[in-house]
Amino acid sequence: MSELPPDLPRLLTLRTWLQLALADVEEAIAAAQQREALQQQATPPPPPDWVAQLGIGRDAHPIAVHVGGCGTAGQRARPISREQAVRALTEGIEACGLCRPDTELGIL
Repeated sequence: MSELPPDLPRLLTLRTWLQLALADVEEAIAAAQQREALQQQATPPPPPDWVAQLGIGRDAHPIAVHVGGCGTAGQRARPISREQAVRALTEGIEACGLCRPDTELGIL
């Protein structure tokens, strides 16, 4: 560390300056954290790769499989894995005619 002044008045002045500088740094950190938090809130998460559209009712079963982000999946769509999508399509669940998940998965 550099040499500090030996006398009390200059040491006190230096301490005051350092406290003010630290306050400025802490204020800048808080502002940066707030900007990052707002940016993360503004960026929506990416859509899932595959979704199952559910029927109406309490025990709703899948009625169609969609590629993630398909606009026709509706409000009752739930994310599913690739394996679940393949299984659903091979078990007879309908493939969306617009996004064609069966083609994307190689099931024809």
